[in-house]
Amino acid sequence: MGYVITDACLACGTCLAGCPVEAISEGDIYSIDQSICIECGACYENCPAGAIEEE
Repeated sequence: MGYVITDACLACGTCLAGCPVEAISEGDIYSIDQSICIECGACYENCPAGAIEEE
């Protein structure tokens, strides 16, 4: 199980700053590289928009 960033993403950077393995890429809507993600949940817990969901 991993995490995905939905269209509700505000591109605020909170998830990016909190990711310990730098698995998140910037863009209009951020994205998570599943090959790097360690499924720690830091992005999920820190997202102020609730835009990150468990896959």
